[in-house]
Amino acid sequence: MELSSMFNRLWADYTGNNPSAKRIADLFTEKGEIVVNDHIAFRTLDDPAINIDVIAKPFIVNGFVPKGEYYFADKHLFARHFELPGDANAPRVFISQLIMKDFSEFLRQTLTNALKRVNQRIVRNEELLFAGNIFEPLSYEAYNRLRDESEYAAWFYVFGFRANHFTVCVNALKTYDTLEKVNILLKENGYLLNASGGEIKGSETDYLRQSSTMADVIKVRFVEGVYDIPCCYYEFAQRYYTPEGELFSGFVARSADKIFESTDFYEKSQVKR
Repeated sequence: MELSSMFNRLWADYTGNNPSAKRIADLFTEKGEIVVNDHIAFRTLDDPAINIDVIAKPFIVNGFVPKGEYYFADKHLFARHFELPGDANAPRVFISQLIMKDFSEFLRQTLTNALKRVNQRIVRNEELLFAGNIFEPLSYEAYNRLRDESEYAAWFYVFGFRANHFTVCVNALKTYDTLEKVNILLKENGYLLNASGGEIKGSETDYLRQSSTMADVIKVRFVEGVYDIPCCYYEFAQRYYTPEGELFSGFVARSADKIFESTDFYEKSQVKR
């Protein structure tokens, strides 16, 4: 599948679960801006059947190459990002995976057994990237026990293979050309920002600053009933030039660590919209 079709399909699924992102993109457009995607991110497990290497295949086939690698000790994650050489407008692809051995037997067995129950044709299909949740039926009790150990694991159990977030490239904006301006616009329009570690993560000396909305909450059906669960969020990235005169293209682990918390639970009453 060609890249434009891939990203359009991922965007359609993403905005279907995170309608705030579409409204925010439309808001920028109404303000005369052209929205450029800095990167798109995915979550998975370090199981060989569905790890980073597997998720990255559709991008590798289309010319993407691996770049930076990142380790998140507190959240027990490993990540790698990919870029498309020769195409400055192509979004980066950021894929992280949970390090299963670092967790309890319950977490490991719950996710491993859920994966074993999945039809292998789904796992081996080249369109796994678009499969969404493959672990149905879902247990709300299991979800909450997973969340006690790892919000990341609980999110993946429920939402599976889809874009966890898209990211607005602030550098490409004309009027709202700083994160401060972007964040003010978002808050003026009733969007709740991720304040973990501050609304803006990173600094000019890191060559990358980031902010994000809190994830939209959607209704998910479990065997015990229907519950409200945080799904996907929208991110905003502003990049800076390194002393070598190159625009920084990687990621900062300590900032991304806080961005991950955009899918944590929060009170919907905090959001004005």
